[in-house]
Amino acid sequence: MTLYETLSAALRTQRPVAFATVTDGIGLGAKLLVEADGTTQGSLGNVDLDRVVVRDALGELAAGRSSARHYGAHGEARERDVTVFIESFAPPPRMIIFGAVDFTAALARSAKLLGFRVTVCDARAVFATAQRFPMADEVANEWPDKHLERVGSLLGPRDAVCVLTHDAKFDVPAITSAVKTSVGYLGAMGSRKTHDKRTERLRDAGLTDAELARVMSPIGLDLGARTPEEVAVSVCAEIIALRTGRVPRPLRDTDGPIHEPVSGR
Repeated sequence: MTLYETLSAALRTQRPVAFATVTDGIGLGAKLLVEADGTTQGSLGNVDLDRVVVRDALGELAAGRSSARHYGAHGEARERDVTVFIESFAPPPRMIIFGAVDFTAALARSAKLLGFRVTVCDARAVFATAQRFPMADEVANEWPDKHLERVGSLLGPRDAVCVLTHDAKFDVPAITSAVKTSVGYLGAMGSRKTHDKRTERLRDAGLTDAELARVMSPIGLDLGARTPEEVAVSVCAEIIALRTGRVPRPLRDTDGPIHEPVSGR
């Protein structure tokens, strides 16, 4: 199978791959395809350069980014003999919402607008139905820990887990299972009092301070949100801010460029 046939097959099946092309310098036009497991096809013309680009391509693929990077002829950092454009072909990020509650439909709709593949998961089959959540890509009738046992290994930095249950028998296993994954965002709904009581239960369940620090709770940014739709906006805004590393402020009160420059090296 040629390199382009492999790429085409990956796109058809939504298998994540990165495609690296030398766009300037030594080896102009050389190409390297990198699978999510590190398998490669093609070459940029130098084994050392290939090794470094594979490492960077896997990082870009995990983040769902594409960028131009600069290297020395053998992959050296901070040199510009070779420019390589790394294009990521990643499937949509995932959002798993635990709890079929009043806020779930609004959050699922907002997440879909942002391009997430949304799963609503609740062990109570009477509440978690496709009829109630037609906007979701999947409705799962499972306990949170069982669901994450099945799909947790697929979660990465671009993905989100939102726990909306307000019930210890659901949210504790959901959070204790989610912190064991590589999910980029983990949020839990509830008042500050609910959060404090939940934290005690999570400590009793064995979570460390570092694991507890991953939990964004109370969930969302402080926007004064009240309705389910407003809360959904505050949650999605927090996800974006955490992913970009920005401290939310009105743009009017900031200086410099609004957007970060395209990553490169």
